[in-house]
Amino acid sequence: MNQDQLKRMSEGKGFIAALDQSGGSTPKALKNYGINEDRYSTDEEMFNLVHEMRTRIITSPSFTSQHILAAILFENTMERRIDDRLTADYLWEVKGIIPILKVDKGLAEEEDGVRPMKPIPGLDDLLARAKERHIFGTKMRSVIKKANPEGIKKIIGQQFEIGLKIAQAGLVPILEPEIDIYSPDKAECERTMKEEMKKHLAELPQDTRIMFKLSIPDKHGFYSDIMEDPHVIRVVALSGGYSRQEANERLSRSPGLIASFSRALSEGLNVDQTAGEFDRMLAQSIKEIYEASIT
Repeated sequence: MNQDQLKRMSEGKGFIAALDQSGGSTPKALKNYGINEDRYSTDEEMFNLVHEMRTRIITSPSFTSQHILAAILFENTMERRIDDRLTADYLWEVKGIIPILKVDKGLAEEEDGVRPMKPIPGLDDLLARAKERHIFGTKMRSVIKKANPEGIKKIIGQQFEIGLKIAQAGLVPILEPEIDIYSPDKAECERTMKEEMKKHLAELPQDTRIMFKLSIPDKHGFYSDIMEDPHVIRVVALSGGYSRQEANERLSRSPGLIASFSRALSEGLNVDQTAGEFDRMLAQSIKEIYEASIT
């Protein structure tokens, strides 16, 4: 593990930029960016276009380590280059931003009020390749929709089981048991989930370090005790469907919680903007998210 990156992730000010839209979410990300599906006919064309979008974001003068701690990449992006460097190397060597990799393969169908992760075939090979590509950590998402104790137990168990395997491979896992912000019993989901998280944290080997990416809680400071656990490097928040303005307002009321926004970060960016227009919009988004993250 890169100790400089670990220190920066543990102590640095800023937020995580989530640039990890995968095959299922890429068409929506491109549409929000002003590129409709009639502009491409194959997956390769689609991934080329989204890499151009991500490259435009990453190389923007406003995308710097002054405000951004890390960026989460899709596997396809990890294998591509920016200015003749692999994306992770460009992020760290040129921008001073920590590279993280999304490793999950999407969500399984809902059962017991939750959507666990699909199996991740070839995970060991992917982790080995990630280390070769100088990736610091990983991220994997599942979703809780209802306050079903059995379903939540299953979700948290799956996250910790795979997370431990990732940690043993020398990478820092970000566990992401997202709670649907539209869940009618969101607060109860949060309480049940946190109790399960604490049980698993108590059983981790002493030297295991992990992170969490969670929906912004209804109760301010709700995850403060999780942040204080010696196994936990950082707790970060997803925007989860809130607008950037609402996500930032909610985030600013949760001390210690920092952003890991995707859609909220790229909100307002458009393929037809001039370089100046694009950078001004991105700079404003970054400034607002950063300020909410350090409150």
